[in-house]
Amino acid sequence: MAEWFDAGELASIEEPGSRGFALPGQEGVPFFVVRRQGAVHAYRNRCPHTGAPLEWQPDQFLDIDGSFIQCAIHGALFRVGDGHCLRGPCVNQSLQALPVQVRDGRILVDVSGLRQTSD
Repeated sequence: MAEWFDAGELASIEEPGSRGFALPGQEGVPFFVVRRQGAVHAYRNRCPHTGAPLEWQPDQFLDIDGSFIQCAIHGALFRVGDGHCLRGPCVNQSLQALPVQVRDGRILVDVSGLRQTSD
């Protein structure tokens, strides 16, 4: 069953840009949202290689050009559109995508998958 989290106004995330989100009852930033080329995507904040968080600093999930999601630990690059790793030690693995919708200018993310797969 879907558990929709209101991640705020679409306009609050730059184009291109990203933002991490915390969930009540969970430590750290369990997921992030990326806005690029008119689309919005959400992913679990966990590198498939190490399990570590991806961001360089708060809300910084994209590379310097804003073209790819980049892991801060080893520089792996992931496509924004599907989370597939193109370069780094986790090539051909993918980030865990979360369903996302934009309704009435607000970003809604289904976080039920985070609760089901938490370690």
